[in-house]
Amino acid sequence: MKAHEKLKTLRRQRGLSQVQMGKILGTDASNYSRKERGEVKIYDDEWEKLAKALEVSLESIKNTKTKSSYQEHSSGNSITYSHIPNFILETQKKYIEKLEKENKELLEENNKLKNSETN
Repeated sequence: MKAHEKLKTLRRQRGLSQVQMGKILGTDASNYSRKERGEVKIYDDEWEKLAKALEVSLESIKNTKTKSSYQEHSSGNSITYSHIPNFILETQKKYIEKLEKENKELLEENNKLKNSETN
């Protein structure tokens, strides 16, 4: 996905209009629209404003590269991802880490409850 296509997708996901995005950049909606279509250059300072407004990292919004292959080994399982954009992999990794932490906390709580029942 090209950077300007990613920009449009993220804007829509966040429920922002082109008018709102134009205001963030200090321009009008028609100029912003041209930027989103890739017809007009988006400067580095504008990318920073857009990333902040869309609540994503600057690298993830500008980076159009995908990992051709990514392998993860966890608990004896091997998972291979192919041609998935980096920002999606990063988001999924953070979510998995969160779930693993919650799972650990629940197991600890479960063990405490079992121990209290036996006492």
